[in-house]
Amino acid sequence: MIGREEILQTIEMLQNEHLDVRAVSLGVDLFDCSDRDVSRACKLIKEKIIRCASPLVSICQVVSRRYGIPIVNKRVAVSPIADVLAGHDKESLFLAARAMDEAAAEAGVDFIGGFSALVQKGMTQTDRALIESLPQVLSSTSRVCASVNAASTKAGINVEALLLLGEVIRETAALTADSDGFGCCKLSVFANIPEDNPFMAGAYKGIGEPETVINIGVSGPGVVKRAVERLLQSGKSCDLGAVAEEIKSTAFRVTRCGELIGREVASALGAKFGIVDLSLAPTPAVGDSVGEIFESMGIYKVGGPGTTAALAMLNDAVKKGGAFASSSVGGLSGAFIPVAEDSALSKAAEKGYLKLEKLEAMTSVCSVGLDMVVLPGDTSAETLAAIAMDELAIGVVNNKTTSVRLIPVPGKKAGERAVFGGLFGESPILEIQNDASDAFVKLGGRIPAPLTSLNN
Repeated sequence: MIGREEILQTIEMLQNEHLDVRAVSLGVDLFDCSDRDVSRACKLIKEKIIRCASPLVSICQVVSRRYGIPIVNKRVAVSPIADVLAGHDKESLFLAARAMDEAAAEAGVDFIGGFSALVQKGMTQTDRALIESLPQVLSSTSRVCASVNAASTKAGINVEALLLLGEVIRETAALTADSDGFGCCKLSVFANIPEDNPFMAGAYKGIGEPETVINIGVSGPGVVKRAVERLLQSGKSCDLGAVAEEIKSTAFRVTRCGELIGREVASALGAKFGIVDLSLAPTPAVGDSVGEIFESMGIYKVGGPGTTAALAMLNDAVKKGGAFASSSVGGLSGAFIPVAEDSALSKAAEKGYLKLEKLEAMTSVCSVGLDMVVLPGDTSAETLAAIAMDELAIGVVNNKTTSVRLIPVPGKKAGERAVFGGLFGESPILEIQNDASDAFVKLGGRIPAPLTSLNN
């Protein structure tokens, strides 16, 4: 039985604490759209996305009004295009991206993910062609998001792919220089990419997922912050264990709300319900920040000693609360630390408290990785690849998902500012040791899987 106090707390979460469903993501299988004729394949891709996704926005609006819970983003994630269009060349893949973009616009969704390749153990000709097409795709489409899985615990790290991606990131930044390299905001490079992630830019519909599936991303940094503040200001004696319990209880309620919305949307759409991803995904809005949660715990300089421990506790408590609330928790689920998208993290970076090295340490215990990290425009392709190698190594060795979204800003240096707008936010440009490991990276090849991969 749901108690009166829990009902009142949930109402408070909705009205004053930024609780929302951050993303409703519809996964659509596109393998039945494969065809040797690229024009026919693109026609089939566009028709299927529009057919499946067109009701999504109106259904979300109805469900949102019914329960009074805002749904911020409506998205589509499709099967990995490098596999759907196996055997096609770079130009054909660009045509597919354009078809995806047009379909997303006609369906009215915010973003479409799945312009993806899974290359953790090697690249096919189509995988390489897709990666090489990314600068053109990300600079000339408005809704298409891309992801590349370049490492896994089972396969190791594909350094050859990361070297290519370093060049691609630089070229994408150059083609979108008038918006501070914004094209790079739509590309994530992963280790151990999940098949059911509703958050962009890394969402795609996994091979083992249903024909159409709804995955929900619920976010409530503001809710968790207020819960911690209430506890610590209550006058009751409490320690960090009590703080973790409060976060866990809050995550439980947030997850319940998310699953309710997800099942309603899936039922109305005639799709399967997949998972709730209860990641704390911040926005640039004040009061909706993961960094502010740290401050509410007593870490007044985010990035200082204790920050990694606080993040580890936060991540664990969120997962425990979500797992108790639902048997359908998946995706990434935990806490994100996207510097540009989080007002407190961006501020800490500006003041010099939060540096790239500390961010990397924090990613060993968070849900994603070096997310929305803004770098000087002269950062070399080899340095970008090396940063990605470091981050993906954390995921590979610890058997967890990690990723990078790196944005070198053309013409700008460390200490200057990049502004992307909207949910993408803004950030100071972080200092980086450029050209420090070029010879190591240029050895290429593949870093073998760790011994932990032999667990069958």
